[in-house]
Amino acid sequence: MVRILSLLACCYCFSTAAVLFVVMTLLTPFAMLFDPQRKLFHFMTAAWGWHHVILNPFWECRIEGAEFLERDKNYVIVANHQSLADIFVISGLWRQYKWVSKESLLNIPFFGWNMRLNEYIAIKRGDIKSIKEMMATCKHWLQQGVSIMMFPEGTRSDSGELGNFRDGSFRLSLECDVPVVPVVITGTKEVIAKHSRTFNFASKMRIKVLPPVLPETFKGRPAAMRDHVHQLMKSTLHDMRKENLPQAPEPVPLACHQSKEAANR
Repeated sequence: MVRILSLLACCYCFSTAAVLFVVMTLLTPFAMLFDPQRKLFHFMTAAWGWHHVILNPFWECRIEGAEFLERDKNYVIVANHQSLADIFVISGLWRQYKWVSKESLLNIPFFGWNMRLNEYIAIKRGDIKSIKEMMATCKHWLQQGVSIMMFPEGTRSDSGELGNFRDGSFRLSLECDVPVVPVVITGTKEVIAKHSRTFNFASKMRIKVLPPVLPETFKGRPAAMRDHVHQLMKSTLHDMRKENLPQAPEPVPLACHQSKEAANR
């Protein structure tokens, strides 16, 4: 049954992505003339992504700290990556940004084509030329006042633990003088884990946006900034998971336990 429901969910996801693609394609001439940053397209894409989360009454997603992403400022936003579901729940931040994504995702029918219409940024792993082009495109958007969203781990975590970070996000922050905003996600791995083909249709997810990390504190030291942000996110992830653990019942005092036994005799 779970496999059938998962297949139906995938069909629904791609069919709605197809509708979105048609609508955005028709609006492309308007966007080219009046919306060069593709703000309307991103809003539509965020609405498409978030509606999948709220459509299932057994998925719960709590978002904290969104006020740290001020709408009139731009940032390098970095998030941990546990699941494909991360992309959908992050839509609930309702902020403008350009995703940095591996190139293969942008070739997926409708889903990836929508990303191209949004002018999201592609990167080919291990390709130096592609990495340089990605960095140049990110700098262009940051200079235009648009935020960048990146997964600094570079791939989904197998274990759910925070992996090693790459330097790119932090070099962008320092070179463009833009703050880094860490975003910590829990619960999405339980929705659909890496390599899984089925969904868990009852799950609690949580996003916590941390205060901006200012670039002037780490001038010329991207590795130091990377390590600082990694430690912040690692400790926050640990605390969030600890808070989500079910509380053990308090032990009954011995005297109270004995009095109850006496009353039952």
